[in-house]
Parts: sequence; structure tokens; C-alpha cells
Amino acid sequence: MKEIIKLGVILALITAIAAAGLAAVYSVTKPRIEEQKQKALQAALTQALPQSPAEAIEPVETEGTVSYYIGYESPAKENISGYAFLARGPGYSSVIETMVGVDTAGEIIGMKVLDQKETPGLGTKVEEIRYGENDPWFLRQFMEKKAGQLAVDKDGGEITSITGATISARALTNSVVKGYQELRTRVEKLP
Repeated sequence: MKEIIKLGVILALITAIAAAGLAAVYSVTKPRIEEQKQKALQAALTQALPQSPAEAIEPVETEGTVSYYIGYESPAKENISGYAFLARGPGYSSVIETMVGVDTAGEIIGMKVLDQKETPGLGTKVEEIRYGENDPWFLRQFMEKKAGQLAVDKDGGEITSITGATISARALTNSVVKGYQELRTRVEKLP
């Protein structure tokens, strides 16, 4: 009986030391992780709203959370160049998060996939840059199209789906449409 108690105490001690070590590592790395997330968000915003300088993009909050972003033509913040929103949709293996920018007429002017964990070689093609090109071929299809009227070709739309990854292509496309519809409820000026 003493042996069991002794082993239990040793196991509890090892567990406590491991937990303390993990907590220490977490406390050191958390600020760095948050800083990297902010940099990625800022880069995505400048890509989604290419006519707006970084200092001319501001968040709009609803009930303490960011609902969307407004991009202005200059830091003076006089003329609106567009709006950006985060689109989320369930793909095959993960939730695909995309930052989408639209102009004041509701046409897509920029996009950036922020996070996806889709099947390598299939669903990851949503952000694949082909040899000799500068931007993802799949996302390029969305440019200058009305954000509220998108659909993949298999659903009768103009967006060419990815062979073997229709679910990922459909998820991204549908999330953009849904995100834009939510944006329209908040911004009355959008068509």
C-alpha cells in the first residue's frame, strides 16, 4: 500500500512540474504569438483594401468585437475606398478564414486566406500560387465580381472549383457571400 501512495505522490510531483513548465513557456510565448497575429491581420487588411494605406484602415466594433473594417483613401480619412470583413466557412478539414475587401459598389478588390488546414495538395490549393505568377490563382477569380453573387461552377456560378477539392472551394466562396450579406446589414450604403 505504501508503494502505491509513493508512486502516486511521485506522479503528482512530476505532473505539477510539467504543468508549471508549460505555464512558463505559455506566458513567455503568448505576447509573441499575439504580435504575429496582429502583423498577419494588418498584412491581410492591406491586401484586402489595396487602395488604403495601413494607417487609413480602422476597425468598426459592435458590442465589443470587430464587425468589419473601413478603408479610407488617405490617412485624413475623408473618402471611403472600401470595406473589409472576415469570412469564415467550414471546409473539408477545417474552418477557412479569409479577409475580403470590397469597394463601395460591393465588388471584391482584394482577398487573403488567413487560416486553413485543408488537405495538403487538394484543399490547400485555395491559396496556391502557380509557377511564374504572383498571386493565388483561385482567389484571383473573385476580383472585380459582386461579393453577394458568387458561386462555384458546379453550383452554376463563375468561380472555377478546384479539382478534388470542391468542398474547400465551395466553403470559401459561400463564406464570402455570407460575410458580405452580414456586412450589408451593418453598412446601409452597400448594394
